[in-house]
Amino acid sequence: MDKTNGYDIEKIYNYDEYPDVHSGRCDNCGGSHFESKVGDGKFLRECRKCGMKKLI
Repeated sequence: MDKTNGYDIEKIYNYDEYPDVHSGRCDNCGGSHFESKVGDGKFLRECRKCGMKKLI
């Protein structure tokens, strides 16, 4: 399992509270490939490498 760099990958983080450390990169693993979902007026971004989720 990938290390978590202090992030709980089961939690969904809010971009307003946790903006990207490096724009367009996962804060946890540094990956740049995401799966995106839109629903109820919200945009959810999930890292394909480690699974960290963030509402944008």
